[in-house]
Amino acid sequence: MIGPEKNGIKKIDAFLEKLKEDSVEYKELKTYDYSLEEKKNAIRSLMNIRMPREFSNGLTDLQDEYLQEELKSKGIIRMEDIPTIQKQFNSKLSHADKISLWQGDITRLNVGAIVNAANSQMLGCFVPCHRCIDNAIHSAAGMQLREECSHIMERRRIKYGRNYEEPTGTATLTLSYNLPCDYVIHTVGPIVYGSLNEQLCRDLQSCYENVLKCCLEHNIKSVAFCCISTGEFHFPNDRAAEIAVKTVTCFLDKHSDCMERIIFNVFKDSDLEIYEGIFTAF
Repeated sequence: MIGPEKNGIKKIDAFLEKLKEDSVEYKELKTYDYSLEEKKNAIRSLMNIRMPREFSNGLTDLQDEYLQEELKSKGIIRMEDIPTIQKQFNSKLSHADKISLWQGDITRLNVGAIVNAANSQMLGCFVPCHRCIDNAIHSAAGMQLREECSHIMERRRIKYGRNYEEPTGTATLTLSYNLPCDYVIHTVGPIVYGSLNEQLCRDLQSCYENVLKCCLEHNIKSVAFCCISTGEFHFPNDRAAEIAVKTVTCFLDKHSDCMERIIFNVFKDSDLEIYEGIFTAF
């Protein structure tokens, strides 16, 4: 009888071989002597570089089984497991009973929606195993997410012109596929090339406002925000956090009854400290 561990490795091997077979460029990639970690990196890489197109027979079934096992291994975090800032910090910030701060992998969150900091092409990150949030979310959701985003962008190019790119500050809703959340809301944050200015700050505010508006329109009761624009887009982390918190509290002033929880998700310790500083100042 094959044990669970060997059975799991066989499934990983089957998915990797199917990805290679599906690949335009890497059909002959030699992976027989790869370690388990190297096989997983190869799987993610082949998923990351795959252009939107029809799926070969059985590919998404193998992928979904693999990603669900990966999610099970990481563990799902429920909203109920995350304290509000009122309980965590005894914060007196407005609507502290509706706001949470959580450090960790956003793709583990079982909430109404998680927010993806997308780029203007809206197809996810094509750089193999890149550490950006866009790559992490697409990798954990599965290749169907890129396919859905591609169909959305195709429709928008028919409407707005062949050179259409998603503007800064909008919000686009998609399904979540293999993620434990219900939806993904994609927003394109502002890119800071030089010094920060008021227009860039207003653009970042629009990201938060339009994501929250999207939640209202689709009856989404809980949402987790990543730190939009602070990574690859170089928005100053402290100012971004101030804008995020102010925009969320202003929204809750008008729509508190419509939301159960708004979570600020951070990954870096430095961002955690910034948000803790804001929440404990009240």
